[in-house]
Amino acid sequence: MIVNNRIPDVVFNTRVRDESVGGDNPYRWQDLTSQDIFAGKKVVVFSLPGAFTPTCSSNHLPRYEELYAEFQEQGVDAIVCVSVNDAFVMFKWGKEQGNENVFLLPDGNGEFTRKMGMLVDKSNIGFGMRSWRYSMLVNDGTIEKMFAEQDFGDLCPTDPFEVSDADTMLAYLKGTDAQGVSEPRKAFVG
Repeated sequence: MIVNNRIPDVVFNTRVRDESVGGDNPYRWQDLTSQDIFAGKKVVVFSLPGAFTPTCSSNHLPRYEELYAEFQEQGVDAIVCVSVNDAFVMFKWGKEQGNENVFLLPDGNGEFTRKMGMLVDKSNIGFGMRSWRYSMLVNDGTIEKMFAEQDFGDLCPTDPFEVSDADTMLAYLKGTDAQGVSEPRKAFVG
């Protein structure tokens, strides 16, 4: 049932630009595994309820993008944004946001989010099953630190955004702030 603070093994269905495809839409499907994304790397991950939503678009993604160079200075190899959205939605959102540095990772079926134990029912606002808002520091596939928003649970009437932000994670990396969840939420398999 519990994976020892390791990122779950998942295959993500992504789209990548490939000029050999030609036409107006030169993209092809490419599966990426958890190993492809996390093995041998120090990665900051943040997950949010959905592309194009207000907080996600006005603050969550833009601030991680804005602070990208500072994360690199702290030894971070990549910043990954996970959302239970498909590859087409994530691509369009990134384009509209002017995103250049944060890797937008579509978890279209919610498999990664479910195995992380972070899938929640947001049908009360018409979203269906989505990710709870959180961030984490992952080193070579092991979760070192996790900041999960308060009031985790299904049908939450609010969208807390206090500890999964870029500034909290950067402060943690710099050793200037240690708030958050002291133990990562255990990842669930099933």
